[in-house]
Amino acid sequence: MPLTRRQIAWRAAQDLKDGAIVNLGIGLPTLVSDYLPPEREIIIHSENGILGVGPAPLANEADPDLINAGKQPVTLLTGGSYTHHTDSFLIVRGGHLDLALLGAFEVSGEGDLANWTTDDPKFPPGVGGAMDLAVGAREIRVLVEHTTKAGAPRLVRRCRYPLTAARVVRRIYTDLAVIDVGPEGLLVREICDGLDLKALQAKTEAPLAAAPDLKPLAAPAL
Repeated sequence: MPLTRRQIAWRAAQDLKDGAIVNLGIGLPTLVSDYLPPEREIIIHSENGILGVGPAPLANEADPDLINAGKQPVTLLTGGSYTHHTDSFLIVRGGHLDLALLGAFEVSGEGDLANWTTDDPKFPPGVGGAMDLAVGAREIRVLVEHTTKAGAPRLVRRCRYPLTAARVVRRIYTDLAVIDVGPEGLLVREICDGLDLKALQAKTEAPLAAAPDLKPLAAPAL
């Protein structure tokens, strides 16, 4: 079975290193703050001006004045702080983020990122801070469902949508696999139990290669 959105977020959270400063993009990546390994100190940044974002609050504990960049209620960890919006983007553009976890409409086999607009009139374009994060963070990883609702691949040879940034994505977490982007293209590190590389390739436009130490992709029930 493919991973749920929360399981994708859990899996991405397990790779965050102790002491890392991490931005969580709008959408699926915001769930990562609920699954940070408790033994590690990981500082979550939100571009609207928060350092130290905690897990989502319970419904009766939400503070309407404490929201992330996606306008979702969040919590603030002990020691957390607020900054002016301008200062928050200085953190981004100054190269002070170790990592940004972003959503995507498409990722190419070379790591090109398209995540701000589509041809669908129901979803108006909104680049927000995505371009700043894509070039300002030291590393970019993407969390995305492997295919669209119609079954079209999101991991493509060449992005059809306008790019957010070129050749910036280094790792991709999907509901079917964990995939690294390297000089030779897409390398599958982990794959869902019961799925082989051939079946995964059938759902992926960009060419895939299996890592020598390919492992099963597993996550707890969430």
